[in-house]
Parts: sequence; C-alpha cells; structure tokens
Amino acid sequence: MQSESLTRHKDVINWVNEVAQLTKPDKILWIDGSEAEREELEKEAFQSGELLQLNQEKLPGCVYHRTALNDVARTENLTFICTSKREDAGPTNNWMSPADAYARLSDIFRDSMRGRTMYVIPFIMGIPGSPFNKIGVEITDSIYVVLNMRIMTRMGDIAWKELGDNGTFTRCLHGKADLDINRRYICHFPEDNTIWSVGSGYGGNVLLGKKSLSLRIASYLARNEGWMAEHMMIVGVQNPKGEIAYIAGAFPSACGKTNLAMLIPPDSMPGYKVFTVADDISWMRIGTDGRIYAINPEYGFFGVAPGTNYRTNPNAMETIKRNTIYTNVLLTNDNTVWWEGMNGPPPESGIDWKGNPWTKDSTEPGANPNSRFTAPASQCPSMSPHWEDPHGVPISAFLFGGRRASLAPLVYESFNWQHGVYVGATMASERTAAQYGKLGEVRRDPMAMIPFCGYNMGDYFAHWLDIGKKAANPPRIFNVNWFKQDENGDYMWPGYGENLRVLQWVIERCFKRVEAQKTPIGYVPRPEDINTNGLTIDTDTVKRLFEIDKSEWLEELKGHKAFFDTFENHLPKEIWDEYMALEKRLNS
Repeated sequence: MQSESLTRHKDVINWVNEVAQLTKPDKILWIDGSEAEREELEKEAFQSGELLQLNQEKLPGCVYHRTALNDVARTENLTFICTSKREDAGPTNNWMSPADAYARLSDIFRDSMRGRTMYVIPFIMGIPGSPFNKIGVEITDSIYVVLNMRIMTRMGDIAWKELGDNGTFTRCLHGKADLDINRRYICHFPEDNTIWSVGSGYGGNVLLGKKSLSLRIASYLARNEGWMAEHMMIVGVQNPKGEIAYIAGAFPSACGKTNLAMLIPPDSMPGYKVFTVADDISWMRIGTDGRIYAINPEYGFFGVAPGTNYRTNPNAMETIKRNTIYTNVLLTNDNTVWWEGMNGPPPESGIDWKGNPWTKDSTEPGANPNSRFTAPASQCPSMSPHWEDPHGVPISAFLFGGRRASLAPLVYESFNWQHGVYVGATMASERTAAQYGKLGEVRRDPMAMIPFCGYNMGDYFAHWLDIGKKAANPPRIFNVNWFKQDENGDYMWPGYGENLRVLQWVIERCFKRVEAQKTPIGYVPRPEDINTNGLTIDTDTVKRLFEIDKSEWLEELKGHKAFFDTFENHLPKEIWDEYMALEKRLNS
C-alpha cells in the first residue's frame, strides 16, 4: 500500500525514502495492520520457509520460526547507548559516539535490502488516547518482525491515526543484513529519539518497540519529561472484602517475574483474586492525587518457553494455545511444539530448534534455553479488566527482588522512599547453574534495569529520588527473596502461587493494618503475620525466613560500595547517606 493512503506525515515519508536510498529494497510495503495483510504476509512466509504453520486443530493460528544458530538471545555486548558525551551513557552501558555509530551501521545497511521487501510499521507503545503514549515507526526487512509487532504493539492504521500529520515519533530501523555476529549492532541514540539494529533476527534485538523503545529510549525521555519507564510487572490483588491493590515489581531474569504477574491464588486462600496488568514493562506518572499510576505499554507477551508449564504458570499455558508465534522450540511429529520443563513426558522424537532430528534420548536440548513464545496479552485468563485503562492503575507498592541463598529475608519493607531507592539500587542475584558465569557469583542489577537504562544509572537513581519528592502519596517499597535456602540447599519457601501470602502482608502494610519488626535493613513481618494456613511449614522455618545476619550484611556492604564507586560524581549524595546509615545500624 502507498504511503499517501496511510499517512501524510512528511518526516515519516522523507525518512522512509532516505532509508530506501541506503538499503535499496526491491519494494516498500506500508503496513496497515489489517487481517488481510496478516494472511498475505503469513502465506508469503510459509512459502519462503521463514515460518512453518503448526497443527491448526491443536494450535489454531499458531506458527513456528527458527532463528540463525548464532542469533538466539539479546546481545548485550553489542548493544550501545550513543550519546555526545561518554559519561551520559554511564559505566553500566556500552558507549559509541553517534557519528561513529551512524557511519559504522550505515556501511552494513548499505544495499542490504536488495532482493527484499522493506516494511514500514507504525506502532503505539501505550494505549490509544492515553497521555502515556509514544509512537514509533519501525522499518524492517523481516516478515517475522512485522508479525511479532502485530502481537506486541498496537500497530497499523490505529497508529497512523494517532501519529497524525506532524506528531513526534521514534525512528526505529532494523535490517537482518547477513546475520553475521561480527556485523551485529543494536544502537540507541537517545538525543535523536532513534534506534538502529542490524545483523540480528532475534526478537529481543529486533522488536524495537520492546526493550529498545519502551525502556532504553523511554527511560531517557521519562527523566526529561518527569515520568518513569520501568522493567516491572504489574499485578492487581483483590482480597475477600473486594478491596484491590496494585503492585509493580522489578526482578532480574530467572527470579519468577512472569509467574508472579500471572499468579493463581492457592486453594487455601479462598476469596482472593489476582489480575495481570503487565508482565514485563511499566510506564508510570504521578496523578493529580499524588499517587503513581501505571500502564502496560505493550500489547502482548514475549515469554521464555522452557520451564513454563501448568505448575509454574497455568495462565501462560492457556494464553499460548492459539494465535502464538513459537521461536526455537522443538517441533513435534504431529506438528505441535514442546520444550524442556513442559508438562508430561517428552515426545519420542521431533525436530530440534536447530532443525536437526531429535529423540527423547538426545543429549542436546530439543528447545533452545531461550526459546520464546509471542502471544496476545488479551488471551491471558488473568488479564485485569483495567489493563487498557488509558489513565493507568494506582500503584500501592513496589517490589524489588533477587535470588539470594541466605542474605535477604523472604520480605522486608524500606523505612521510607529514599531508603527504598537504596534497596532498589543494591538489587542483586546470585548466578544459577543455568546461567553463564561462576555459580553463586553476585550480579548487581538495580531495579532490574542494568541492561535497559538508556542513560547514566547514577542519574537514574537521582530521578527516582526526585519522583519520591514530587509524589505526595508514593508507593511503599519492599524487597522479596523467594529463594532463601537452608543448610542442605533446599528452598525454605514454596514459592509460585504461595507467594500471594507475601503479597497479602505487603498489602496489609500499605493499608496500615499490620505491624512489623524493625531491623537494621528494614521492617520485616512478625512470623505470626505471614499467613501459613494450608502450608506444611513449621514455625521455626518461618522465623528463619526473616533472620538478619549482620556479619553477612556487612560483607554485602563491600559490594555495594564497589558498585557505587563506579558512578563517581553521578551518584546522588542521598545514596551514600543511606549506605552510611545502613553501615551504622549494622554495627550498632
């Protein structure tokens, strides 16, 4: 379809023409988001082999895709923040000057779309008509990207209309080029509101509305415009009285964030309901009442398949039964899908994620450990009736979490907002056996934003502190640790749906209906205030879940200091104040 029939936005048209001059596609397709368009694109992808149609009786509307073998995850080492000054990117980001990045990537993009179609995708991050909205236009040479963006964003005509003839938009350019890992870059230009990604076909590197726009660019815009773009899930918890509270939570990978977002109450907690608002990203603003309101800027889920099953996440399993794109999972003989950790016995045989024959006796996994599903959020049984409210939902509490075997208690509350920012700034997880690196090594990941903050993280902490000063009724801030272990290495807390018991205490604290014990690190529950009805957990274990080992925390402080030192003069004084106050409390 021609641009004139979809948009008269001169900057968009001129930019598309510039990219076409650089990349030399055979043709340009302006995306309108219609069903007829989707059917035509899928048909073309089936013919080329880019997609495989799955068993339509068992998985209606579902398709299958394999990426290149060297292109199965986000490449953080090839992801750059390109600012005029290196210090504006900060010590946690890779930096490249804008001039060098544009020159280097232009050389790779040049003539890279010959023989291919260039797709122009308009999309909304946010909800139509919402003050939170940001508009992007992604140019790509991948049908896989177009079809994923249909699920992950509100795209097509609805976005062209929202953009109008002269609205502001983020320029998002993606090209597969030759999928050479030595010519792969994901570059963000916050000062230009621009993203360039080349040499990859993997979703996390090429669905530019997701981490690239919704976090890296949006976090930069949020600081300048006075709002927040956070790597947080949002869940609504309704108690038997009908009261509902919304909680936003930030967790590093492998810490149960998606499972918490789609939690199903245990049978022993009748009358409770849990609603999903967001599984990954939250945009937040201060409302007229001084509270913080949040939306989910996405329209779908881009989830990790291995380990997802009816025990860990029944709602996700129901969500992905139809209209889902599966990437790098095992293809079974009956043309359905399977992955490690799925319910039931493995299939006798199939085709693995590399395209090779596989049997249940194979030593190699059938699905890539980072294999994915892309599914419409609207299909999730637990989606909140307010998940598309353009004004957002009011947040009562922030949760920060990590995977610590002994240090952190099951849950504790910060003393105040400033202390809560310190708690978020010192978030960390210990590596598991499934992750690359030394087992037990502590990875610092403040607010789970290390890979996604689009500017200097020291300034990011300052922005958090500033939000707390401006919000008359900010959320309370808590830290949770579902992964505390006993001396035998066994988990002391059952986790999964039982985590609602911790959320129950968090909410009661927000409603000021339950007391807490003051410790050097924050307020912890009295053991009798954690609901253990229906659990086979003894009183001694509950007490141990909230123990604070001062010597262990003093050792932890060394890691805090080493990390903070990297930010030099960008680290706010208030963070050092909290560091010294914690040290004093631990030594008293």
